Amino acid sequence: MSHGNKALAEKGEELAAQILSDKGYEIIERNYRYGHGEIDIIANDPGSKCTVFVEVKSRKNLEFGEPEYAITKSKQRQIRKIAELYLFEKEIQEIDCRFDVIAILFEDFNNPVINHYENAF
Repeated sequence: MSHGNKALAEKGEELAAQILSDKGYEIIERNYRYGHGEIDIIANDPGSKCTVFVEVKSRKNLEFGEPEYAITKSKQRQIRKIAELYLFEKEIQEIDCRFDVIAILFEDFNNPVINHYENAF
């Protein structure tokens, strides 16, 4: 990942965490890594009382399509596997979980387009 892409991803994750906090979510962990995989944000949603694993996708333009379309079936499987490992590692059982996607388009850096898809996959 180039420096510019890494900075964009970090900015997107910061913005996503702020959006979730503003919605009342409690951020549990950010950038949880296991092996070669990562979950961007793990949070509690007080409204649904479940643990939410959030994938954040940021793009600066639509040259390669909408950001959310970058989350392929393979990426979804990887996120699910890492979520399972997180729950195992933390010895968490019998909880409701879901997978959300926050897609951010930074065509106008000061006014990004943000879509939060709950229960995305």
